[in-house]
Amino acid sequence: MLRFLTAGESHGKGLVTIIDNFPSGVKIDEDFINEKLRLRQSGYGRGARQKIETDKIEFLSGVRGGLTTGSPISFFIKNKDYENWRERMDAFKPVAEESKIHTPRPGHADFAGSIKFGLDDIRNVLERSSARETASRVAVGAICQILLKNFGIEFASVVLGIGEIKVSEADINLFDETISRNIETSELRMPYREPEEKVKALIDKMKAEGDTVGGLITAQVKGVPVGIGSFTQWDEKLDAHIAMSVMSIQAIKSVEIGVGVKSAFLKGSECHDSIYYGKKQEKVKQEKGTDLKSVPFSSAFHRKTDNAGGIEGGMSNGEVINITCAMKPIPTLMKPYLDTVDLNTGEAKKAFLERSDVCAVPAASIVVESALAFSICYFFLKKFGGDSLSEIGRNYEGYVNK
Repeated sequence: MLRFLTAGESHGKGLVTIIDNFPSGVKIDEDFINEKLRLRQSGYGRGARQKIETDKIEFLSGVRGGLTTGSPISFFIKNKDYENWRERMDAFKPVAEESKIHTPRPGHADFAGSIKFGLDDIRNVLERSSARETASRVAVGAICQILLKNFGIEFASVVLGIGEIKVSEADINLFDETISRNIETSELRMPYREPEEKVKALIDKMKAEGDTVGGLITAQVKGVPVGIGSFTQWDEKLDAHIAMSVMSIQAIKSVEIGVGVKSAFLKGSECHDSIYYGKKQEKVKQEKGTDLKSVPFSSAFHRKTDNAGGIEGGMSNGEVINITCAMKPIPTLMKPYLDTVDLNTGEAKKAFLERSDVCAVPAASIVVESALAFSICYFFLKKFGGDSLSEIGRNYEGYVNK
């Protein structure tokens, strides 16, 4: 069963990741992974740290000659900023009392984490709970995408809105050539140019006020065959796993599949996606020049709407899988707006300041896309599992061409 484990602190030496049960024979594109890492660090509204770090993946095991070996994949992402924190983050040097933090930031892991582990220094919580950890998850997601590309499965993500400014509806097609090009060339990863200046002005205003702002993100995947996931047990459902993966990302507060919350206000006749047969099959025939009888049976089914977001009964239904999630404003503010208390004395305080971003929504869209990629890959390998890419390919062909 595909799994991964991460370790490392925000200002430690770096991040270490292990991916287990990844098949052999997958050609690894280092440039593709590093580009995803670059995108995670980019975007209008990021903080000063992004000028220090230039994330690059360094494989430690599991890849030889450019191909995965079937052994656990391990890799390292260096924290260049560690040199500025060496004294405070040393593994054995005693922590000076004056450098300890006792005032938790509302909205962060500081309070509950300190109580849970009985810590007298909140830095021991914030270092690990920091979104810096998502660099590991973006690399994992990129590796999963590399595997899934072999089967025509593609991913995309976009920012639908920031703060009170909404720039698009969730049913946008991210694989449209113009939309895709706009996203790739946008500092905000938005699908349209018109609202960008308004959004930048909002981010600048938040920066001047010492405040932060969140936003709305959509990620999509196309090419997923029918039947990934299961209806037989609660923890085998594809949408449940996706929701868990995305909700585990720092600052994500909601996840919707398809029309999501809107489904509560629709009639059944409006909500559910009618099933059709034949038209899509004709399209496949034209593209491949094949006889209809040789076209995979499942390829002939299609929908005119995708309110279900590509998932029904916990399984992929062959349509584009579409998720939308809300990212809250980052809880580290540059001005002391928020009330808190000293955990040692109970004395009223203002939340402390830590270098942070004003807006990280564009960067978070890459993390969301990566989380989605891991979930799809997890269930893809459960369905077509094998020890090598060639074995998975045989299993896949046997299923889609049955």
